[in-house]
Amino acid sequence: MKSKSVLITGITGMVGSHLLDYLLEKTNWRIFGLCRWRSPLDNVEHLLNNEKYKKRLFFLSADINDYSSLIESVKISNPDFVYHLAAQSFPLESFVQPNSTLITNIIGTYNLLNAIKYLKKDPWIHVCSSSEIFGRVAKDKLPIDENCNFHPASPYAISKVGTDLIGKFFFEAYKKKIIVTRMFTHTGPRRGDIFAESSFAKQIALIEIGKIKPIIKVGNLKSMRTYSDVRDAVEAYFLLLTKKPIAGEFYNIGGEYSCTVGDMLNYLISISNHKNKIKIQVENRRLRPIDADLQIPNSKKFKLKTGWKPKIDFEQTMLDLLNYWRVKVKRNNYLVR
Repeated sequence: MKSKSVLITGITGMVGSHLLDYLLEKTNWRIFGLCRWRSPLDNVEHLLNNEKYKKRLFFLSADINDYSSLIESVKISNPDFVYHLAAQSFPLESFVQPNSTLITNIIGTYNLLNAIKYLKKDPWIHVCSSSEIFGRVAKDKLPIDENCNFHPASPYAISKVGTDLIGKFFFEAYKKKIIVTRMFTHTGPRRGDIFAESSFAKQIALIEIGKIKPIIKVGNLKSMRTYSDVRDAVEAYFLLLTKKPIAGEFYNIGGEYSCTVGDMLNYLISISNHKNKIKIQVENRRLRPIDADLQIPNSKKFKLKTGWKPKIDFEQTMLDLLNYWRVKVKRNNYLVR
């Protein structure tokens, strides 16, 4: 029997690369990944030989903002499953570049779904929205379920509201088999250093080898976050499209460990071999004009549907993230972000 095909946008990102690892291990699918010509390949460098020799892995040169390249990519991959993970995903940067954020995340999503519609393909499609769509949530609305009102607190969050609604629109208008997720904070190895926990881990790793002074630059430490591991997140995404999926559904997905950003930082410092030397300094450029400060999910709906449950605890995730940066900074001369 012919193996199934999957198309992953954003395959070179943190989530896309971990999903690639998972699918290579757990399935016999042929995996097609969209790559922009300038996409860094660090996260998939361990699999470049698979792509070179076409061992179930194929990179397609495309951009979600370029409709013609999406048409060609959907033709070539002829997917049974689509994971749409590509996005401008940095909330703080979206205040600086709101137009490109809105175009990439809203129009880019429309381009992809329209290409699938135009070619009359009928795959199961995962549209990745974000918990950021809920924005500033009142305490009496916690934990956040799927029916919580949208109150986006950044141009990024607004763009993800658009992504969310476009997925719903293509299901209702064109009967596309789309499922939307609102994943809460997920992190681990390969997390971009523009995100708080990864920036902190990177700074600690640089401090440990004497590249920077023992001062960690931070933004808002009071925001509450619920953390999950990216490797648990990609298992959730696999189950989303393979365990009796229901077209048109939408799910909040998140971890089970909640703490402030400050508490997370304190834990990272506690596992550093320089923990008694490190100081903390607030840097204005790291502060958002408005913040989504109570991100605590209710994942009951998704867990009941799929049986998914996080397996990797907060402490292991943070240790793995720090160890990831310890290796990276020794191999390269990184700047602090």
